[in-house]
Amino acid sequence: MRRSLAIAALMLAACSGSDSADSSAEWQRVLNSKKTATAPNATAQNKQVYADALGAFVKSHPTHSRGREVYQSLQLAFGEDLAAMGRYQDAIRFYRAVLMADPMNLRAQHDIMAAVDRLAVSRGKLLALEKGMSQKQVAQILGKPIPGWTARNRRRDAVMEAWYYRRTDGGIAGVYFRDGELFAAEENSHAKLAPLIR
Repeated sequence: MRRSLAIAALMLAACSGSDSADSSAEWQRVLNSKKTATAPNATAQNKQVYADALGAFVKSHPTHSRGREVYQSLQLAFGEDLAAMGRYQDAIRFYRAVLMADPMNLRAQHDIMAAVDRLAVSRGKLLALEKGMSQKQVAQILGKPIPGWTARNRRRDAVMEAWYYRRTDGGIAGVYFRDGELFAAEENSHAKLAPLIR
């Protein structure tokens, strides 16, 4: 009986050792692709290869805690990059993926709340705008507009730019700049907000 238990224990150790060795070799390949992806001259393709290798590794080895941690961090960073470009809906998908694996992830919780807050603007946010604000200041309050939700028109004396946002009630709000300075905001096409003040 002892002998059969000893053999079973040795077989189990051999199997787990092999899986660990396979996991270790695969993890080393992921780390090598990371070196290429983080090099100063790294291309978008190098970064994508790293992200794909890491994702495949985590899928094959879901119990590898360091792999999961690094992959979640990569997902959050990518989501934050998307949010910085105004692609809040796409960013939310990455935050949700992290929260599905780790519901207590504070960074993902914070990022998803911020992205949801930026999906649509409220009347209060529009009222917080002041005439003469820069585009950067407006973006700090409202977030950047969704890609494609802007219009730019060069005139003889000025460059006019319009940013459009979804409102929380489903309508569309417009924010208008002349030479990079805010000069008007509309809650909708029929009713202007309270006059902007300096």
